[in-house]
Amino acid sequence: MSYPTETPSSTLHAWCAIAFCLALSGGHARGEQASRGGGGYDWPCWRGPHRNGISAERGLNWAWAPEGPRVLWKASVGKGFSSFAITRGKAYTLGNTGNADTIFCLDAETGKEIWKHSYPCPLQPLSYEGGPSATPAIDNGKAFTISKSGHCLCLDAATGRIVWSKDFDPPPTTKQDYRVWWGFAGSPLIMGDRLILAVGSAGAALDKATGRVAWDNGPGRPGYSSPVPFQRGPEQALAFLSGHEIVTVRANDGGVLARVPWRTTWDQNAPDVIVAAQKLFVSTGHGVGCALFDIAPAIPLQLWRNKNLRSRLSTPVLWKGHLYGFDDNRLACLDWNTGETRWTADDTRQGSLIIADEKLIALQEDGTLLVAGASGEGYRPLIKARVLDGRCWTSPVLSGGRIFVRNAEGAVACLDLR
Repeated sequence: MSYPTETPSSTLHAWCAIAFCLALSGGHARGEQASRGGGGYDWPCWRGPHRNGISAERGLNWAWAPEGPRVLWKASVGKGFSSFAITRGKAYTLGNTGNADTIFCLDAETGKEIWKHSYPCPLQPLSYEGGPSATPAIDNGKAFTISKSGHCLCLDAATGRIVWSKDFDPPPTTKQDYRVWWGFAGSPLIMGDRLILAVGSAGAALDKATGRVAWDNGPGRPGYSSPVPFQRGPEQALAFLSGHEIVTVRANDGGVLARVPWRTTWDQNAPDVIVAAQKLFVSTGHGVGCALFDIAPAIPLQLWRNKNLRSRLSTPVLWKGHLYGFDDNRLACLDWNTGETRWTADDTRQGSLIIADEKLIALQEDGTLLVAGASGEGYRPLIKARVLDGRCWTSPVLSGGRIFVRNAEGAVACLDLR
């Protein structure tokens, strides 16, 4: 793939900037579950109701015209990389215009603005367009958001009225700490009565009704990924990919269970980890690669590690024993248990993906929407079309037969797959 002419340093900065858009970042499946009423399956948070990038929707229309699926509506929400939360017929996202963040609530079928709430927040462009990175989480009639500067808000999801707010400080720096900081990017996670945030050294939990701190693991450098819930024996736990390491903690009190060093150039630990069957997968870019750990023991055991999947931007998806994601600039498939490459697609370029209807639905950074079979037997492209212009680092969302996509400048398109 080709890029604008840059110095090696600025190129590196641009790719590191990708990190925050991951949080091109939700609520936990224990929050608002996917519903099949009034417009189809809800996608109420980052990576969907189960935070795994997988939709249960089937029977979608893959017979597009050359220009792509029918466009239901378009909108402009300001610069940023926040993805979408879709629930009860409403679509929520964030953008920045004139150094002010705006939380938008739109009608998911028509794009009509229902409400918006704005507050001062620097755009903070740094080798990229800038703007918010985290995706809202919608739970029990409330919308939870966090800005890249640390403004955490709870709003009435129907009206946009502020219920409570709290500010988080950026990580501390020292004279030896020369690394850049692209702001908070991890999307909020709802677990029961708590809001979990990827801030500080190993996350923090707030009472979702009041915003009061339930536990806080203290200052430190977070990564640009989102907290991941999992079950560890009889207790609920959380995994965080911080700026320097993988951390697992108890969900009830934040007590640290394990720390595994994981360093990436510029501290660009961006994709979420994936946890399944007491195993934890991690992948980052800049040549670092990926690894699978057994996290059942007190000290996690590395099962394999290689450079077959170097995920700079987006979190891979685990589906039927295979990992699907972007290895630098190409789509790839790995075996979960061995880390061996099953296939690569060299005619693709960097992007993000979800899975639905036994298919990979990928939005490439040039705005091309690509659909391929989700199979470890080989790369089987089905259809593709250019649906947006500009830089597209934000993960697509599927809800009720509609695909929601956006670019860095804030152009939003809702595409009809029904």
